[in-house]
Amino acid sequence: MLTHSMKSEIKLKATNPRESAESSNLSREFPQPRRLARRSFLRNLGLGAALLAPGAALLGNANKALGGLGDRRHLPDGDVAILKLLAAVELIEEDLWQQYNELGGVDAPDSGYKAGLVILDGDQPQYIADNTDDEMSHAAFLNAYLASKGEQQVDLRQFATLPPSQVSFVPQTGRLTNLKQLTVDTSWWTRYRSTTNPDFGATFPDAVPSLNSGLHTAIPRNDSELGDPNNPSDHVKAIAFTAGFHFGYIEQGGTSLYATLAQKVTSLEVLRILLSIGGSEIMHFQTWQDKAGNATPLTDVDPINNSTVT
Repeated sequence: MLTHSMKSEIKLKATNPRESAESSNLSREFPQPRRLARRSFLRNLGLGAALLAPGAALLGNANKALGGLGDRRHLPDGDVAILKLLAAVELIEEDLWQQYNELGGVDAPDSGYKAGLVILDGDQPQYIADNTDDEMSHAAFLNAYLASKGEQQVDLRQFATLPPSQVSFVPQTGRLTNLKQLTVDTSWWTRYRSTTNPDFGATFPDAVPSLNSGLHTAIPRNDSELGDPNNPSDHVKAIAFTAGFHFGYIEQGGTSLYATLAQKVTSLEVLRILLSIGGSEIMHFQTWQDKAGNATPLTDVDPINNSTVT
């Protein structure tokens, strides 16, 4: 459970009715402040420096207190926990999007797989590259912010032990996520197009039920599965279309995750960070939910995972 505590409280005293009346009389007797020099104004009021000093000191202390709320070195424990959770999420997203970018991004070599992604949208490779850059920047920023507050950064490299794709141009480094054996819930596609509400018990069928059964690969596992860029086979297209539905599945959580956690933080600065990153995550889902529906009909049997997609 995340707990929150108010670090400071500023109390403002209600104005005394008598003081209000006196203030009104003064405002009628003296010209507007913009027409009167500050020193002349104070002399005419007969207010000495000794009388003004306590008020000035109070205002100064209030300003310091308010300033401290925004730039204090250490964050509440609950805010730190939320930031670390989100940093871990972004690192996991960075890992899987990097794999997609290596094989289907704008800088990836032409292949049947990349051509299959283009069937979903002509700009698909660029979107993949952009989404990858976003997740990398989110993870880097959150970790840098934690460090700036004297907190430990999130590092998941020790868990990156899964083998990557064996495609020849893919870096043979350990990964956090396995995109070669996915079971993809595609009910998000129908849920976001339905007029019914899950809060009232509505349920939503899978757009592609076969993807929610068995294991399916969303990236080419070897050079032979890259396919002909000019004539991708149904098997290669099935891999690309699986990726297309997985894109939306990944990003659907971003539509609510940051907004939900933003309601739990204490620091105004952390709130601004969460709302800023959350907006881009929503745009990611908006992009991918529009593309998956362009998949063309096919039936394919995966000879490695022994699964069927149709």
